Amino acid sequence: MSHAPSRSALRRPVQAGAVLAVVLGLLAWWLLPQRESRPSGRLTFSTGVPSGVYQRYGERLEGALAKDMPEVSIRLRTSEGSQQNLARVAAGEADFTIATADAVATYLREGRPGAQRLRGCVRLYDDYVQLVVPRGSDVRAVSDLRGKRVGVGQEGSGVRLIADRLLTVAGLDPSEDITPVPVGIDTMPVRLVQGGLDAFFWSGGLPTAAVQELSRSFDIRLVPLEASLVAKLQAASGPTRFYRSAMMPGDAYPKAQQAQPVPTVAVANLLVTTDRTDPAMTEAFTRTVINSRDRIGREVHAAQLVDLRTAIYTDPLDVHDGAKNYYRSVKP
Repeated sequence: MSHAPSRSALRRPVQAGAVLAVVLGLLAWWLLPQRESRPSGRLTFSTGVPSGVYQRYGERLEGALAKDMPEVSIRLRTSEGSQQNLARVAAGEADFTIATADAVATYLREGRPGAQRLRGCVRLYDDYVQLVVPRGSDVRAVSDLRGKRVGVGQEGSGVRLIADRLLTVAGLDPSEDITPVPVGIDTMPVRLVQGGLDAFFWSGGLPTAAVQELSRSFDIRLVPLEASLVAKLQAASGPTRFYRSAMMPGDAYPKAQQAQPVPTVAVANLLVTTDRTDPAMTEAFTRTVINSRDRIGREVHAAQLVDLRTAIYTDPLDVHDGAKNYYRSVKP
């Protein structure tokens, strides 16, 4: 007499098959290469004035990004500089930008819209403050600018922040003791040549093309910004703690400097985004910035100074999670 198999006996092959499927799935996951998630969509990169280092760097980075992220449509957008850049990113009008650390700290300290959403990706290169005058000028120090027509940068620029601060610690009222001219590096050199300016401030990577070209066609001089000024800036604490004394090497603008180093003020630039940006996009963007350093640096000298060893130090901003993923991936 035959007996029908019990329910438990029928379940055994099914259970064994399920276990086998799970084991095979785990083996496949472990052994087979995993496809990285590739970012896609659109991104806007807010840069700077047309002839400034931010824009020149952005133009060359755009090509590297297009190669590394072929499924992403990239748009560059010029700006007045750091302050406007931060406002755009915080408002969601741009996805990535460059800004000086002091401008970031000012934005945070003043609690401007979206400030708490800002995140850092890369510490890039340093900006150097350049106070440019005709070679025959009687201006030998910032305090000598009293009564002069001075290019101080556009309202939304980082140079405007530091120009006002330098004038103040030198004992001058930026709105009363000089005639401030709110223009950018795209027009400052022409105005100096034509006599519309007696001097101008610029803060940018070395060399800045517009200043370099000016030095080749017109006799200019760089006014020293002595360490005593930096000490006064730093004494004010807050955002000014990001300024440091530095030397512009003699070969930055050889003709203007007579090949001599010039004391000045330096401040770091940061690649900035927000916590809204997709981690995969941020990781890929950060990777391209680091990997394209040498290639871009052949055309934009400041890019050569991007250093993987210090890139993660984006103070005063927390590092974006996507950028953290990149730094973990390259950690020795």
